[in-house]
Amino acid sequence: MTDDEYQPVAVSRRICAPAHEIFQVLANPARHPEFDGSESLRGAGSTAVISGVGDVFVMRMYFSHLGDYEMNNHVVEYERDRRIGWEPEAGRGHPDAAQASPEPARWGHRWSYQLTPDGPDATIVTEIYDCSRAPEKERAGMDNGKIWVESMARTLERLDTLCGKVDQPGIQDVS
Repeated sequence: MTDDEYQPVAVSRRICAPAHEIFQVLANPARHPEFDGSESLRGAGSTAVISGVGDVFVMRMYFSHLGDYEMNNHVVEYERDRRIGWEPEAGRGHPDAAQASPEPARWGHRWSYQLTPDGPDATIVTEIYDCSRAPEKERAGMDNGKIWVESMARTLERLDTLCGKVDQPGIQDVS
């Protein structure tokens, strides 16, 4: 698959909450483990709320084949109440961070959330995983990001539980 043929993976869900309320949760790294559908986040290594492009926040992580490690997440997209996204970089304890290299261990991956108001009290939240700048071998190893679809759907379900208004009908998955 060529770079021109690659499409980011996206999963959407309608959440009965205003975009502002959802964005506040997404911009707070300390809240990320509460809605992480991959169950790989162990906690925030930094406490500052994301305030704009250029911010970096640290997440403590665990994957069975890597053990405990950290990821340094560089905020590359930020539009208050509409869009937030970051590119992960291997941090402390990650095997790639230990390699002596003048280049940062960023692999061309990007996680982002797009919030589209859907009436006064609902928002379509789309989680996007874009690995278009990752080496083709990496993209192939994760089926061009498709291995994350189930985790992304669980993430949005958990975000819905955190932010959604239980007494309002109409919550639905949008794909």
